[in-house]
Amino acid sequence: MKDTDTIYDVVGIGNAMVDVLAKVGDGFLTERNLHKGGMTLLDAATAGKIYQDIVPEREVSGGSAANTVAGMASLGADCAFIGKVHDDELGQNFRRDIGAAGIDFFTPPLLEGPATGRSIVLVTPDAERSMFTYLGAATRLTADDIDENIIKASKYVYLEGYLWDEDNSKEAVLKACEIAHKYDRKVAFTLSDKGCIARHQPTMLDLIKDHVDILFANEKEIKTLFGNDDFMATLDLIKPMVEMAAITRDARGSVIVNGRVKIFVEAEQISDVVDSTGAGDLYAAGFLYGMNTGRSLGTCAMIGSIAASEIITHYGARPEVSLRGFVRNKLLQYGKKF
Repeated sequence: MKDTDTIYDVVGIGNAMVDVLAKVGDGFLTERNLHKGGMTLLDAATAGKIYQDIVPEREVSGGSAANTVAGMASLGADCAFIGKVHDDELGQNFRRDIGAAGIDFFTPPLLEGPATGRSIVLVTPDAERSMFTYLGAATRLTADDIDENIIKASKYVYLEGYLWDEDNSKEAVLKACEIAHKYDRKVAFTLSDKGCIARHQPTMLDLIKDHVDILFANEKEIKTLFGNDDFMATLDLIKPMVEMAAITRDARGSVIVNGRVKIFVEAEQISDVVDSTGAGDLYAAGFLYGMNTGRSLGTCAMIGSIAASEIITHYGARPEVSLRGFVRNKLLQYGKKF
């Protein structure tokens, strides 16, 4: 039954970023002592130096939560986004891009202070992505930017773990969670990055226990969260903390934990992985879309895997085709209706 009090299927809250994508060899990273894999925070000067040394393939609007809502919008969901940009050229580009994707974005921009954030995504020949991020204006997201009416009007509130790096953003996250549960909305949270988890493990665990209904993570992240290299043990540790957890394992598929039930779902088979950027974001998009449309948990995971499979075949974390048609055709091949 449709909730007549909602107009959005999901509102994403996260760092509003512009992704700068470039192909490099492994030597580029080692020569500059740049950490491969994951996300490294940079100051403006260091980010500028790396930018000077690369040949960008693309510059596109990004950010983890923004990528997820863009994926859901491509599947046909009604979406909104809350995040902070500056009223500069990159910020204006971000607003145009997210609007063109059919996503409502009402957060007022900064008129002074740091520039719009950007993430330099370096992709090595093995398709591994290493992100070097200047957060800029994204760090200025505060509790005042959390619009109670938008939260109330959304079935799901989707939050990214990267927000846990700034105290004012933490306050925004907690406010969003409190409003969501005030109106019986579901809170979904993605762990985002193992480095971010390592920096804030105790308080992030408290956030999950106290406020999160649906958790998204990959295998490395869930192991970091619990400081435990036994993957199956981590599934039992997360079980009592959330209503549901969806854990991705790259080519080994994903595992859904729902109470005493664990569902193992195979990954889509891809012969040529070009860039893994955004795979987790789009998995979450497909999974949440499936939940929002009343699918079984196994089918939700399948839709997530199919959505992720489109992203990893090209550069960038936004779909290059209509995910609605892409997922429909794949599900039909498996004898399932979209």
